[in-house]
Amino acid sequence: MPNLPLYLLTFFAYGVLAVFCWRAQEGGKGEASSHGWLGNAVLFPLTLHGYLLMGSLWVGGSLNMGLASALSMILWLTILIYWLAHFFYPLASLKTLVLPLAAVAAVLPAIFPKVRPLMQATTWAFDAHVLVAMLAYSLFTIAALHAGLMSLVEKSLHRASLPRVLRNLPPLLTMETLLFRIIGVGFVLLTLTLASGVVFSEQIFGKAWQFNHKVLFGLISWVVFAVLLIGHRFRGWRGRTAVRWTMSGFAFLLLAYIGTQFVLEVVLRR
Repeated sequence: MPNLPLYLLTFFAYGVLAVFCWRAQEGGKGEASSHGWLGNAVLFPLTLHGYLLMGSLWVGGSLNMGLASALSMILWLTILIYWLAHFFYPLASLKTLVLPLAAVAAVLPAIFPKVRPLMQATTWAFDAHVLVAMLAYSLFTIAALHAGLMSLVEKSLHRASLPRVLRNLPPLLTMETLLFRIIGVGFVLLTLTLASGVVFSEQIFGKAWQFNHKVLFGLISWVVFAVLLIGHRFRGWRGRTAVRWTMSGFAFLLLAYIGTQFVLEVVLRR
């Protein structure tokens, strides 16, 4: 593979940055350092990752929707969102957790170079549909990581043994507010993804809309997040309830595409 050195460089750049971020968190300087050179250092592996994505996503003039490329794109967008959001929110701890995932995702297209090009020519409607869907996946990935971190902090507080890497996090109420903001934006994007797939199926996919397992899991995920947002707004759902519903919705969302592609490409080898 001609780009193997770049894949390895991207992997190690993410990994080294994760180590620096982890040490900054343990030293109690996570948020301060995230607004300095350490916060912007992620642009180096992010740029390399984006360049490699262009080569793996577009093959022979067609969009490659293989599992490895899709996961790589989702994690790239997740890191990009973290970098943009760190100017407004304290996300250093979350970025520390997601950097190792991005390192692995960046090299997935090199490890699993299976190509699944689309048969029909892509259009602006299809490109918009894919972009919105990937953004929704990325935001819900962030929400799931955020919910997991909240659960870890809550359990540590009950045991009165909060690890040093978690001591500089904002209060749980602040984290919870940010969680529901992320879920709210992700829910809007997920709604647009599902609605556009139904209404503009002919323009996007070149065929009439069909109800299948992907649509089913996507709709279940949409219902789960809708119930969570309604419960939070009118019933005051928060804490462990919010974490459980967030994780459940994210699990169904993974099954909608990532899980299906995993079965097809890895289990059934199609």
